[in-house]
Amino acid sequence: MNTKATLAIASLVVVAAALGIGVRQWRGGAASRPVADARGASVPEAGVPASDAVAQLLDTPLQDVAGKPKTLAPYKGHVLVVNFWASWCGPCVAEMPQLVRLHDTYARKGIQFVGIGVDSQQNIQNFLKKLPVDYPILVSGFGGADLARSLGNTAGALPFTVVIDANGVVRSTKLGQVAPAELSKTLDAL
Repeated sequence: MNTKATLAIASLVVVAAALGIGVRQWRGGAASRPVADARGASVPEAGVPASDAVAQLLDTPLQDVAGKPKTLAPYKGHVLVVNFWASWCGPCVAEMPQLVRLHDTYARKGIQFVGIGVDSQQNIQNFLKKLPVDYPILVSGFGGADLARSLGNTAGALPFTVVIDANGVVRSTKLGQVAPAELSKTLDAL
């Protein structure tokens, strides 16, 4: 697929998400309901153990921005904020400075932020030269969309942020740009 076609598809997905087509908002606590995807298969919902999806996330081979193999396995047992993003995604780029500020605040509390770039390694390297990020950024390529889907991103759009507690339970998900106050509220409750 050429670059123009990829950008056109990505733009359609972002527009659909912005219009609320298939968008799931932050969810958590007892009010959460089980959700099914288009095939009727159960997907993780906030507050429900997603052991298979979380285990898959922790064990999936990724690369750091230098191309070295990495997994999220070292973060098992920690509170994780995982943000799926891409350099070509406008809302992803817009929220990055907010995520950096939140990371700086919550790192002292042992909460680990990780960005997973659903993009090429070169695009991510170029992006990070313009906007440095002080938490780990890993590269999944476009296969990261499948990881995000397994964690509840049925729309397949970006950005998509997941908060996983220290027990491997998905505590909240957000499709679309993060709202810092909402994310802070979720993190303060952990």
